[in-house]
Amino acid sequence: MISNEKADELFREYRRTGDKKIRNELVENYMYVAEILAKKFAGRGVEYDDLLQVAAEALISGVEKFDPDMGNKFTTYITPTITGIIRNYFRDYSRSVRLPRKMYALSAKIKAVVNDYYKQFGTKPTVKQIAEELGEDEEAVIEAMESKAPVSLDAPVQGGDGDVPLYEVLADRSSSYEKFEDVDALRTEIAKLDPTEQKVISLRFIQGKSQAEAGKILGVSQMFVSRAERKIIAKLKDALTK
Repeated sequence: MISNEKADELFREYRRTGDKKIRNELVENYMYVAEILAKKFAGRGVEYDDLLQVAAEALISGVEKFDPDMGNKFTTYITPTITGIIRNYFRDYSRSVRLPRKMYALSAKIKAVVNDYYKQFGTKPTVKQIAEELGEDEEAVIEAMESKAPVSLDAPVQGGDGDVPLYEVLADRSSSYEKFEDVDALRTEIAKLDPTEQKVISLRFIQGKSQAEAGKILGVSQMFVSRAERKIIAKLKDALTK
């Protein structure tokens, strides 16, 4: 680790010469910042390696643009820069994930059947009844009922200081609860989840396990974890934004 004074000298030399060796030395020196921030955001539906790549690219760009004579330390400059780029990556990622058109169509049909049935009988139909009405397999109906458009991790949740992005609520290991007027709100809602859902929350959003790792621990498929995760996030979001 080089000193701040030495780093500033290298930054000035790089700006003067454009020497890639100097740039690479600075990137290597500050790579720990990218690693820390990538780990902070890990376990939120995107793999750590992908986040580290995003953070590293932001770090390189920051090194190339930084001017030490502006009066800021590089770490002060680069931390919010990388954080913002990672958040944008989550936003773009959530928007890029889309359910197949066929699944959307089946979900709409199911919703119509459920609404009509409820109006007529005052209760919801069973999966078997829905499947028979639509001429679909029960498994396809279940999959469509469980599948929803992904909840953006940028979705705002009411916090003590205003709206807080959902990803900050679910995965900040140190201070997420402090962002709410009622510090017990999130704990209360998580306590309402069934034991399996609570385990998914713990493995994915507290311990930072991948979906595959969580599935192996729980003895279920990665697809099961993925579906459960979508349902849990939607459920908590709905509860916390009421």
